[in-house]
Amino acid sequence: MRPLSIVAPQWWDYTTLDREILDEAAQLSVDDLLGLSRDGFTVKFYDTIEDFYLAEALEYITAWRQATEEAPTGLCGPIGPTEQLPLVARLVNELNVDLRHAHFWAMDEWVLDGQIVGEDFPLSFKRTNMELCFNRIRPELRMPDENLHFPERDLAAFSASFDAARCLVMQGGQGDVKHWAFNDPLRREGDHTDAPPSPQEYRKLATRIVDLHPLTITQNARTSGGGVISNVPPQAVTVGPVETWKSDKVSIWHADCHDNPFGKRLTTLMICKGIADSSVPMSLLADHPCVQFNFYRPGIGTCDVEMH
Repeated sequence: MRPLSIVAPQWWDYTTLDREILDEAAQLSVDDLLGLSRDGFTVKFYDTIEDFYLAEALEYITAWRQATEEAPTGLCGPIGPTEQLPLVARLVNELNVDLRHAHFWAMDEWVLDGQIVGEDFPLSFKRTNMELCFNRIRPELRMPDENLHFPERDLAAFSASFDAARCLVMQGGQGDVKHWAFNDPLRREGDHTDAPPSPQEYRKLATRIVDLHPLTITQNARTSGGGVISNVPPQAVTVGPVETWKSDKVSIWHADCHDNPFGKRLTTLMICKGIADSSVPMSLLADHPCVQFNFYRPGIGTCDVEMH
């Protein structure tokens, strides 16, 4: 029997892993992290925050500039981080990047009372994408509305859109519960009372409405809602592993705004060593053929005890 979660006993999460894995991750130095690259998994460091977010923004431009009428291409992007979004718009405008054949997929959106929220919701991811990026692009350069894919109503059609154009990069951050998008661990119930879903079972999940782990709710309240947990919906809609594995590359950006020093080390170690466990959803990327972890080096921090 695996241990109960320390933070949410009714759920699976990284605190149910073998203690040896947790201890090994906590002992990794910054230089150790850089040495965890392997074939199919690249670890990159950026020494300034300006370089970090510019590099993230350039992934959009690189993906979009490859788009043609015969071979449309695009990128799936997050809300969290968001600092790259105004840079993307500025680069498009300054470089005159024609987006007529380019595509964009949004990773996720909130669900309230069983309904996917609209742009009038204070925490709306779609509105954030539009205000910080797409509405800032000159009209003559913008991609057609039909090439902007948001998980709003027909989730099957949203998922199928990953077959209509080639997603060159799926970007993301890493949450406190070690998710990408809102691919959270599952509840500890039913068939998954004694063990979390196998990696093979979890990878069958496509775009869907999910229940959010308590750590995800508290994180979003902390980072976006001034700590008001009651304002954060307990559900969201998210791209799944199915769409992720249709993407040529998965690029995760660790800017020291979301997960902590330990979490960043844990998932890097698990992906490097091929330890896939759905209690740590990010670790399932160990089986993706092209994953890149991008770190703002001054923000990596340490796992040393420091009382305040």
